[in-house]
Amino acid sequence: MDESSLIEEKDLVFTFFKSSGPGGQKKNKTESSVRLQHLPTGITVTATESRSQSVNKRTALARLRERLLALRQRRKKRVATRPTRASGERRIEAKKRQGSIKKDRGKVDY
Repeated sequence: MDESSLIEEKDLVFTFFKSSGPGGQKKNKTESSVRLQHLPTGITVTATESRSQSVNKRTALARLRERLLALRQRRKKRVATRPTRASGERRIEAKKRQGSIKKDRGKVDY
């Protein structure tokens, strides 16, 4: 699949922000985390792993690409199946057993 047909630059909104967590002063001072929103679908992905904004940007684009590809895949239709004859007979036998147990629980005579 051609990825250029999947993502167009005009459909993307990049937001850069300061992330929390380990990384020290570099991560606390710089807006290295990336939030990427795909406007047509409303999908939002974030990347905060690296202290580098460009690496996080590439990571966010890769995640968005994966999510869009997953959206394009169609679910397989469920094929209805019938229970086997033996399992049907076992089920009926179990019902009969349970019914006879309940039937034997009559009222108690004092």
